[in-house]
Amino acid sequence: MRSSSFFTCCKIILALLIFPISAAYAQKIDAKVKRIVFLGNSITWQANYVNDVIAYLTVTYPHRHFDFINMGLPSETVSGLSEPGHADGAFPRPDLHERLQRVLSQSHPDLVLACYGINDGIYMPFDMARFRKYRDGITWLHNEVVKSGVRIIHITPPVFDESRSGNIGRGADYAAVMDRYATWLLSLRQSRKWEVIDTHFPMKKYLDAHRKVDAQFNLDGFALANDGIHPGEAGHWLMARQILRYLCGDAAAAYPSAEKSLSPNHNAAAILKAVTDRQNMLRDAWLTATKYKRPGLPEGLPLDEALKKSEVMGRGIDSLVLSGKE
Repeated sequence: MRSSSFFTCCKIILALLIFPISAAYAQKIDAKVKRIVFLGNSITWQANYVNDVIAYLTVTYPHRHFDFINMGLPSETVSGLSEPGHADGAFPRPDLHERLQRVLSQSHPDLVLACYGINDGIYMPFDMARFRKYRDGITWLHNEVVKSGVRIIHITPPVFDESRSGNIGRGADYAAVMDRYATWLLSLRQSRKWEVIDTHFPMKKYLDAHRKVDAQFNLDGFALANDGIHPGEAGHWLMARQILRYLCGDAAAAYPSAEKSLSPNHNAAAILKAVTDRQNMLRDAWLTATKYKRPGLPEGLPLDEALKKSEVMGRGIDSLVLSGKE
């Protein structure tokens, strides 16, 4: 019988092969960038990958003092589509078209990172009309952000796992639908010179490779998302790692988790928790202030109160970063 240590070694080797580490480390965040806004659906609202990125940048660039705003909204699309009976008929999917201008005018970002697609095919078989609505929505989003004088970076939708998705998207070959959406978005790097970060295909490659290893050991299939849609901690870190590689170079690829990426600092765990608490508080406040239309979300603090609280929490994070340096 093979040992658990051998199995662990296989996992580590897989991770290194899938995410090769290079010595390149190029700063790609312009010195003028201060406020960074994240747009997306429930995976962005869930915030793990967002907070992982924020924690890494906070520790890596402690003197930059970025303002990060998470404006992810669960269920949202950029296509404006909603499947019949969404949320058991309680409400249709929210549409970014309805709120984007309020978000931009109130948050005044210097940089927007936008992750859409997983909801935009509405978990049905591929259909050209639906695909066109997604493409039109992404193009509209890009043009509106650029028109406001702001840099935008698109993020491909995360992988969809039909083996774990229950009845959602089953029989629709929805994983292949997302492959097609992600491929189109990536093509815009060349055809339109857009900035696009790929999280989809690295996640898919990682998932497939780990499932092959698990099959050799007769283990239950590996999963990045237990419901097939919303990644767990490992999946969110894979997303964060791709974003950080794009923004900062390849150094982040050396780390197997968000906490490990902060490990040069002795207060890594405390920093990650403090960043998460602060950002989730701000997320709820900003969403409430910009008047989203979707029931069932927690009411945020009044924005003025949240910003004052954020300043206090930010000083605590700065103290943790400073005191935890080697």
